[in-house]
Amino acid sequence: MVSARVTPCYMSPIPTRPVVGKRSRRRSSTSERHEIMAEHSSAPRYGFLIDVSLCIDCRSCMVACSVENEVPMHSTRIWIKETGVTGTFPDLQRFTGPYHCMHCVDPSCVSACTVSALQRNEDGIVTYDRDVCIGCRYCMYACPFEVPNYEWEEALPLVVKCDMCFARLQEGQQPACATTCPTGAIKFGKYEDMLNEAYRLIEENPGKYVNHIYGETENGGTATLYISPVPFEELGFPIAGTTSTAFSNRLVTEGTPLVAGAMLVGLSGVYLTIKHQKEEAEAERREAEQQKAAGEEE
Repeated sequence: MVSARVTPCYMSPIPTRPVVGKRSRRRSSTSERHEIMAEHSSAPRYGFLIDVSLCIDCRSCMVACSVENEVPMHSTRIWIKETGVTGTFPDLQRFTGPYHCMHCVDPSCVSACTVSALQRNEDGIVTYDRDVCIGCRYCMYACPFEVPNYEWEEALPLVVKCDMCFARLQEGQQPACATTCPTGAIKFGKYEDMLNEAYRLIEENPGKYVNHIYGETENGGTATLYISPVPFEELGFPIAGTTSTAFSNRLVTEGTPLVAGAMLVGLSGVYLTIKHQKEEAEAERREAEQQKAAGEEE
């Protein structure tokens, strides 16, 4: 029986997006840094805009991720954050939102990786090379967004994370999750377009969204942006500072060889000192035995 691979419905090219007008409010210093990076990059810088108000918890994004990466659902690179049911009957509500790698401007995971399995390329995409990964999980501890997952059920487990469907982008296609979303909750395009769109939606819909774009300044800025009708803490989003933790991570990872070398030298010195003391003690013991034997012969 001859089988043919079925092309998923989400394998469509990246559409041409209209340029969103510049917003009137002053950009933050982080946004200015994003723009400078984009202008000096040899390739476009991509980004996500995820609108929590449009998510219906259908989990199509998880299915698409599972198909694209050829992994079971529990190993997808995207999952759902939710508020749970809130309010009083009959005025009940529940909000959900897809959650995956934030693709930080200065990624904490990259700075923590000791074998360079994680890299941030010039597009702003944090990629992952499983052939290099040694499964140490330093990136899991370093990530302030708790993104990297671990293949606990595998015999030789490694870390897994979203790479923005890098292979699809190389073919001119959108990430699987963005193309599959039936409500447009996951938008994808140039980073500046996504940021401008987020500001436009908040400004044109007063009262619909909280006045904050999650990811614009968190951990020094990220390529994944969120807008939401409820505070992000209620969705279970981590509260991250505006400064990336990558700097402190680099102090540890880059300093590890020096510290290890110093410890090795120190331990070697201790070992040689102890060895010398033992040799001296042994020589003194032998000399004492020889003197005792000589005295007995006399």
